[in-house]
Amino acid sequence: MTRSIREPAPRVPSPRAGSISLKELAARLGLSSATVSLVINRSPGAKSIPPGTQERVREAAREFNYRPNLMARSLRQKRSFTIGVMVPEVSEGYAALVLSGIEDHLLQEGFFYFVVSHRHRADLLEEYPALLQQRAVEGLIAVDTILKDSHAIPAVAISGHHDVPGVTRIILNHNLAAQHALQHLQRLGHTRIAFIKGQSFSSDTEIRWNALHSVAKQLGTAIHEPLTVQLDSDSPSPEVGYAVTRRLLNRGEVFTALLAFNDISAIGAIQALRESGKRVPEDISVVGFDDIQSAAYQNPGLTTVRQPLRQMGVIAAETLLARINSSRKEPYPKEIIVEPEFIVRNSTACAKPDISDC
Repeated sequence: MTRSIREPAPRVPSPRAGSISLKELAARLGLSSATVSLVINRSPGAKSIPPGTQERVREAAREFNYRPNLMARSLRQKRSFTIGVMVPEVSEGYAALVLSGIEDHLLQEGFFYFVVSHRHRADLLEEYPALLQQRAVEGLIAVDTILKDSHAIPAVAISGHHDVPGVTRIILNHNLAAQHALQHLQRLGHTRIAFIKGQSFSSDTEIRWNALHSVAKQLGTAIHEPLTVQLDSDSPSPEVGYAVTRRLLNRGEVFTALLAFNDISAIGAIQALRESGKRVPEDISVVGFDDIQSAAYQNPGLTTVRQPLRQMGVIAAETLLARINSSRKEPYPKEIIVEPEFIVRNSTACAKPDISDC
């Protein structure tokens, strides 16, 4: 009886952690180096590779501590795979949620990014775009930051309301946002509504204020000048909303609801109202704007206009990378409008107990 003897396949030696090459990693997986490279570098071509195969590559890369040579990749392709992001400041709230969306998409696509915060200083607003370009970024994302000039690289502005050549603007539908908030308060019987207007330097202040005036006129809701205050500090703390609400209360004007420029100022406003002996929402209803992560966990939970902030960050990153990877001569989207939602929690209630709809 003859027994065939099958020679074992040559075994790829197990490398030491951190020493494996792309070629060795591909050999262990039984894949081509090109396939592994596409997955590791998150190249657009990796989308054609089955998800299961992609996961196998990533698991093996983690197991053997493989790290791609990003410098070699950049030199080989003559690209930096880096984006510049400009924000007013980094703290809980608007900017943090937008950044989370930007980061998720850039990491998925194999891009690195620099973040700079300008604190609304005119000198930094002028210098940072140039400094980022000196560091070879391939594109810019401006978050609640006014870009006044066109640049040699593609740019996207979140909450950008100036028409600048080369800049794609991502804008919330502020008319719908104002409609959500004012109709909600109107249904609850509120006719004397106080307003906290945004800081003069915020990109959204004027367009949101104009939208509120327009919608209020359509609904027959009066906006009383003595019931309007404006944020005047660039602090990311609820203190800014607290201070202007104290100022409003000191005027002695009567109001049953307050609509704040953002959730941070609404949180400060609630504290000021409580200290003055007002109950929220029994005496005064409060509506915020943004729906930051802590809004649902306030006491009471904050009724607010939800901006899809994380999604706005994803859209900005997707749009910018699409523009970077396309021909400079191809048309690009000038404006992308996103829609708000209205989130009802426990900081709003009827102005009068005898209103039937309540």
